[in-house]
Amino acid sequence: MIAPTPYFSDRGCHVRIYEEARNLTKRGHEVQIVTYHLGRNMPGVAVVRTPAIPWYKKLEAGPSWHKPYLDALLLVQAYRTARTFKPHLIHAHLHEGVLIGYLLKKLLRIPLLFDYQGSLSGESLNHGFFKDSSPLQRSFQALERFVNACADAIITSSGEGRQELIRDWGVAPQTVSTMIDGVDTDIFMPFPRSQSRRELGIPEDARVVVYLGLLNRYQGLDLLLEALQLVRHMVPQVHCLLMGYPDQEYRQKAQDMGLADVITFTGRVPYDRAPAYLCAGDLAVSPKLARTEANGKLFNYMACGLPTVAFESDVNREILGETGIYAEYGSSSSLAECIASAFQDENAMRRLGRESRVRAIQLHSWYERSEQLESTYQRLLDIQK
Repeated sequence: MIAPTPYFSDRGCHVRIYEEARNLTKRGHEVQIVTYHLGRNMPGVAVVRTPAIPWYKKLEAGPSWHKPYLDALLLVQAYRTARTFKPHLIHAHLHEGVLIGYLLKKLLRIPLLFDYQGSLSGESLNHGFFKDSSPLQRSFQALERFVNACADAIITSSGEGRQELIRDWGVAPQTVSTMIDGVDTDIFMPFPRSQSRRELGIPEDARVVVYLGLLNRYQGLDLLLEALQLVRHMVPQVHCLLMGYPDQEYRQKAQDMGLADVITFTGRVPYDRAPAYLCAGDLAVSPKLARTEANGKLFNYMACGLPTVAFESDVNREILGETGIYAEYGSSSSLAECIASAFQDENAMRRLGRESRVRAIQLHSWYERSEQLESTYQRLLDIQK
């Protein structure tokens, strides 16, 4: 696996990489992840890292002008690893990983799989890396179109992502399949909330909304803060637990909006602590705005037995089904109304929580996902023969 990212840094993309590799290893495959020097190793998965670059310390998602030389180092490290490891195929994450994988594919004469989690140019635009219709955007789009054609097969983390590749990028339908994210329901499961609330300093009788993920505009954090301004007047003793990073900007925004007394910021939460912290909540929320990217946090919410409010979208419907509470897309007032309405019917909240847990177990197990991934690998190897 080629992972051009500071793996592992407790965020959604990294969870997908880790759980794929861990569950494939459980099924008897040998997996090595080649990645940047940053991040930490996780149990049960072999990792090879590039040489350390002391001035590069960025852990959060988003584009960077440092990427070209980081990826050049990653290419060298991946080639060195492949010469001794002798892989049967290359599983590349993100567009940069596919570029590296394409060169290795030509050198090693083995198949290349692209694990697609969203548009390169779309993500860069969301992060403000360039402006819409700028020359740089057009350059990124041309590069993205080339990369999408490099792989022998593509798996997408959402059904809408597959449609985007076919509709907007001209990728042949037969080369693209959907393998949405999953969850380990033996790790993410309901826990007693009292201990977590004491640890976090949240009153036992508070009515707690939880969010776990990156804190940025396209994850909908600005809309969530706007919604909380309304909710605090609609739901007595409401409190919001915001877990993730980078959090400094949103701590200041919460202060400026007069919300500091109803929000607890945790900063970055280690993956193994996330289930207990999530279970401090009564209701989970995901106001993510990207329409075609995966929304991995939803799986963790479901497995912990939390009813979930999210914006209406095909991606969210694909994951939550009838267990979701859906707000009008992009509307902070609708988000606030859904949160307040949920707290008005606690019996319905408990029912949705139970149904969410059942759906996670029956439909969204990572072990089941690894069976699907194994079948994709086998098809690529059969074609190679």
